[in-house]
Amino acid sequence: MSDKTSKGNFFEDFRLGQKLVHSTPRTLTEGDVSLYTALYGSRFAFNSSDTFAMNLGFEGAPIDDFLVFHIIFGRSVSDVSLNAVANLGYASCRFSTPVYPGDTLKATSSVIGLKKNSNNKTGIVWVHTEGTNQNDEPVLDFVRWVMVPKRDIDAPAQGFLTPELDPMSATKELPIPSALDLSGYDTELSGSQHLWGDYETGERIDHIAGFTVEEAEHQMATRLYQNSARVHFDAQMTKDTRFGKRLVYGGHVISIARALSFNGLGNAFKVAAINGGTHAAPVFAGDTLYAWSEILGKDQIPGRSDLGALRLRTVVCKNHSAEGFPYRSGEDEYDHTVVLDLDYTVLMPT
Repeated sequence: MSDKTSKGNFFEDFRLGQKLVHSTPRTLTEGDVSLYTALYGSRFAFNSSDTFAMNLGFEGAPIDDFLVFHIIFGRSVSDVSLNAVANLGYASCRFSTPVYPGDTLKATSSVIGLKKNSNNKTGIVWVHTEGTNQNDEPVLDFVRWVMVPKRDIDAPAQGFLTPELDPMSATKELPIPSALDLSGYDTELSGSQHLWGDYETGERIDHIAGFTVEEAEHQMATRLYQNSARVHFDAQMTKDTRFGKRLVYGGHVISIARALSFNGLGNAFKVAAINGGTHAAPVFAGDTLYAWSEILGKDQIPGRSDLGALRLRTVVCKNHSAEGFPYRSGEDEYDHTVVLDLDYTVLMPT
């Protein structure tokens, strides 16, 4: 049989310090932006209107931060998580240079952690992924960790290290676009009158609306990102797994959460960082998702009187409204309805 096809990497194929140069650079277009809007219906004016963004000093409407995240993530899948059992979490994610239609993105990853699981059938791999544009300017970098099966249960791990991650490292010296000028920010056009000073640490917001995950849409979204992980596409393979069906890509859930959060956080126009994130439970086609957010902290941006940062926790639950703010049922255990716990930082006019 020909050996020209790739079966992807298994746990024993990774080694500490390994650098992976990911294939298939991606030029983003207005078509990608329109399809992303069709999938999630996000209403943030900053990413929807060229004139709105230009009034803030940008050359046009930047591509949604999470679309950038998904595209960079998608570059890494064939090398990191093609065979993954699950993508477990994120940390230390920073968005830097704005991305516009016509920009070409590419990515590399470094293996920063390895841990063999006690069942000896799987292990956890931590990678630091960096995305750049056609000018080699950084647009995004993040850490993620995935559970990957072993090809041979007797094969030894190529090292052992559980990395120590600083949950707030991404928010240190936030990269604020130099052109940003909020003197032209229009709250009527943004759809919300609530600015940075109107929020209080500890405040909780129920985003109210529900969003039902459709089979065709989550499949289309994952293809848009060229995320080739088999657990999202291969119904024949997944019918023999513990769930018996395809898993929804966790990033699809993140984008749904961001779209839902507009109701209550309409002026959180820019995602600056993801401090940490956990996929607490799987999501499947047919599930209906709800979201609520908590203000974890507030910071003014040094040298800026017009701009502040909010640290948010957005929690997504399935098939249960966010009323009552379901979160944890115990000290270390999530409520059975919770599927996503996302800690991130947004920028907002003061």
